[in-house]
Amino acid sequence: MALRDDDTARGVSLEAVLAELKRGKTVSCYLLYGDEEFRLRDAVEKITASLIPDARDRDLNLFVTDGEHEDVGSLCESLITPPLLPGRKVLVVRDTLLFQSKNILAPLIAKIRERLEPDPARAAADFMQFLALTGLQLDDLREGGWRKIDDDTWQKIVPDDSGEGREAWLPRVVDLCVSRGLVPVKEKADETDHLERVLAGGMPEGNHLILTAETVDRRKRLFKAISTMGRVLTFAKIKGEAKQQQAVVEMAAGLLGERGKRLSSGAWAALGQKTGFSLRESLGAIEKLITYSGEKAVIEAADVEAVIGRTKEDTVFDLTGALTGRNLAAALRALRDLLDQGDPPLKIMAMINREIRFLLHAKLLIASGRLKGFSATLDYGRFQKSVYPSIKPGAGEKEEQVDLVSQHPFVVYQALKNAGRFTREELAGYMEMLVRIDLALKSTGQEPRLLLERFLLAVCKVNVRVS
Repeated sequence: MALRDDDTARGVSLEAVLAELKRGKTVSCYLLYGDEEFRLRDAVEKITASLIPDARDRDLNLFVTDGEHEDVGSLCESLITPPLLPGRKVLVVRDTLLFQSKNILAPLIAKIRERLEPDPARAAADFMQFLALTGLQLDDLREGGWRKIDDDTWQKIVPDDSGEGREAWLPRVVDLCVSRGLVPVKEKADETDHLERVLAGGMPEGNHLILTAETVDRRKRLFKAISTMGRVLTFAKIKGEAKQQQAVVEMAAGLLGERGKRLSSGAWAALGQKTGFSLRESLGAIEKLITYSGEKAVIEAADVEAVIGRTKEDTVFDLTGALTGRNLAAALRALRDLLDQGDPPLKIMAMINREIRFLLHAKLLIASGRLKGFSATLDYGRFQKSVYPSIKPGAGEKEEQVDLVSQHPFVVYQALKNAGRFTREELAGYMEMLVRIDLALKSTGQEPRLLLERFLLAVCKVNVRVS
């Protein structure tokens, strides 16, 4: 079996496994893990389809369950039971808990924090698993009970996590779980010895187990056993914009090709603008576009606009653009849209803070004398060629200048162009206002919308006092 260069460390590739299956070679167990959900799900579907090619046979010989409902004893019994129809039998356990331990608590916490805003359901599920692994009780943490866990206690519970910032995410996820009425996941007894024996030789020929997980403890005996007798495939998030875009294009081409469709170049550009070529968002959008387009073979940019519409990112650009243009009506409208979409006020304020900070840094950069040939009327292409190379960050730079010029060149260009609409004193004053607003949002009961609106009024030159 041909392996990629890094397969010895991470497992085998999907292509190698599918090639094996095409030759008729199978193993008792396939473990797929990682945090790239779409690629992992696609791999499970492809392996399952290779093991049971006939969709009618899958209706009776394919069994799927979730990790929170898995029972090792029942799983083993099913694995040693012959299929209902002649042929192969496949059991799939999604998000298995068999490979979790206290060694994965730190990455689990990172996932909880990352998902609180975009995917609260997954964040809540992750936290319930965190409770099961640590022995903490949800009832003990609710109504401020989490405050009783001091830094020393936290370090004993999660040695690999500093606990810094937990006052921001911990009460929120506790309230989230309580509001959803979630029941703690029971810690599963370690019955994996029995499963190892079944996988090693106690199954009828043609029975197979597919396990999926987001995070695994590679030191578990079961992981090592499957690495030896089965196949382990990993699906880590793709890093780098170019690689991510390539992965989207390849997977989307597969989805579109199966339905006899393709995207026009304009549609690809519109999709990238709306989704940032995130696998999860892009492929979800592709599936919607396939349905929406009906009999059309070519999906156009207009179809993307109709199906996906405006995104939060579009509204963010509207807000920052209106702010730098001192367009009060547009700024208030964008703020309203963001709040109505569910964006937390603190997150919105962070966006505004970033924009004002970049404008102030642009003023400092202009005053430094480093901008040779720059003017507000300079087009972006000439800026990239003649101005930006001279202001790239280097050793010994002041922190405030590095903060701006380390951004994408277009961000630097826009900040420099827009900075001319403000004085340095104005921008410094706005930064002080934002500090006061931040304090008010975190420590008082003042209405967040009103505080943010007052700030926009102040920036757009309406005479108000921001307290």
